[in-house]
Amino acid sequence: MEIRKSKPEDIDQIMDCIDTARQLMRESGNQIQWTNGYPSQKLMLESIENGFNFLIFENEEVFATFDFIIGEDPNYSRIENGAWLNDEKYGVIHRLASNGKAKGVAKFCFEWCFSQFPNIRIDTHESNIAMQKVLEKLGYEKCGIISVSDGTPRLAFHKIDDKDE
Repeated sequence: MEIRKSKPEDIDQIMDCIDTARQLMRESGNQIQWTNGYPSQKLMLESIENGFNFLIFENEEVFATFDFIIGEDPNYSRIENGAWLNDEKYGVIHRLASNGKAKGVAKFCFEWCFSQFPNIRIDTHESNIAMQKVLEKLGYEKCGIISVSDGTPRLAFHKIDDKDE
């Protein structure tokens, strides 16, 4: 598998991944996350414009999309029932969505992002058990609870490169 930045002409494949991921969430009991049209095509086009959106693909076939942003996330400024592992500059992974046609895309995504910037924060809904299992398996530590822009809580995870400690 490979990763590249998305282009506006990729939007249909991106939205297909998002729609499939939303359906898989519903089938696994997560009725709360990604509702009311979120994430929208408009939001994803803005993410592409800003250079934050990426595709996971192989032989020209797209399997997943995600946003990777290095820098402050306003939703992460306040954490409850815990603390971040450090206060240094970090990368954030958002909106990972797979079309279900390939196994291991979450692991591939998280490992690639960590290789790009070894201080990563990510959040997920408490109902997203599959995502929590992947994060914990890959060494992400549960740090507390953050609130996203609509005010709903998310479990906050963090992974740092601790080779120097």
